Amino acid sequence: MSNTTMKAIRQHAFGGPEVLQYEDAPMPELDSGEVLVRVHAVGVNPPDWYLRDGYKMLPPEWQPPVSFPLILGTDVSGVIAAVAEDVTGFAVGDEVFAMVRFPTGLAGGSRAYAEYVSVPAAEMARKPAGIDHMQAAAAPMSLLTAWQFMIELGHDVQNPLQPNRHEPVPLEGKTVLVNGAAGGVGHFAVQLAKWRGARVIAVASGEHTAMLRDLGADEVIDYTQTAAEDVVRDVDLVIDAVGGPTSGRFLRTLKRGGALFPVFPLGFSGSEEAEKLGVTVSSTQVRSSGAQLAELALLLDAGTIRAVIDSTYPLAEARKAHERAAAGHIRGKIVLTVA
Repeated sequence: MSNTTMKAIRQHAFGGPEVLQYEDAPMPELDSGEVLVRVHAVGVNPPDWYLRDGYKMLPPEWQPPVSFPLILGTDVSGVIAAVAEDVTGFAVGDEVFAMVRFPTGLAGGSRAYAEYVSVPAAEMARKPAGIDHMQAAAAPMSLLTAWQFMIELGHDVQNPLQPNRHEPVPLEGKTVLVNGAAGGVGHFAVQLAKWRGARVIAVASGEHTAMLRDLGADEVIDYTQTAAEDVVRDVDLVIDAVGGPTSGRFLRTLKRGGALFPVFPLGFSGSEEAEKLGVTVSSTQVRSSGAQLAELALLLDAGTIRAVIDSTYPLAEARKAHERAAAGHIRGKIVLTVA
């Protein structure tokens, strides 16, 4: 490997984990406003495998055009190796973390599964000193998603799937149900709701009960034994971190004036029922934000919010990480270690 190449995970066609290849790739070139980050760890997220297989879950007209070879990944933690001339506030040697170019890079423009990645300075923040690179890399997309859904949207980009701007709701003194509570977004949503003074009902498989109690859940419902929608009523907010066509089943758990926030809204078909019940259904698309990451870094550094790591794999074994993801029942986040 020369100073013009690096190791990266690339793919040359859509497919399953087997298309992920550990190979040489050109070093990133810096544009104005960017820094070069020597990657220490990479967080693995659902958009990674959606892109890997060609966004098959989207209607054909929504599938973005993609050029090969492709490098997956958005979430990184590492050390700045170079800085563009117009960048201020960051310097070589700074430890940083970021969600890189999302959703603008969802067709392959983020390129985080690599030894080096270029990052817009506006999209990154200093890594919390109190956590390691693996924990920092586990946070950006999942924690920003929970934050932008529940605490502060932080942008004015219209969601084309709904007429109204997404608006987080007050949480103090409220009851919040989190479905998919043990996963990436879910385990952060539990912690944010508890931090903001809510009573939290976590829905997950029973094996995660102790972890969710430790993260602050007041009640844990084992969905393999009990359907939450059959036993829960008068909830103020449901964060459905699973989402999809079955999200509407949680409408019956909500009180009039409550809200259902499906993180993955495609396939939701309960709009008419929601209107009859007086329930707001709203969603948003997570977006990169260095300013929000800087705010979240304070919570991570203090231990108020923490990332749970399901498993780690060397970058060269990204295929195994994706196989682990496909097996399901992820406990927090999967992380690739790079340096």
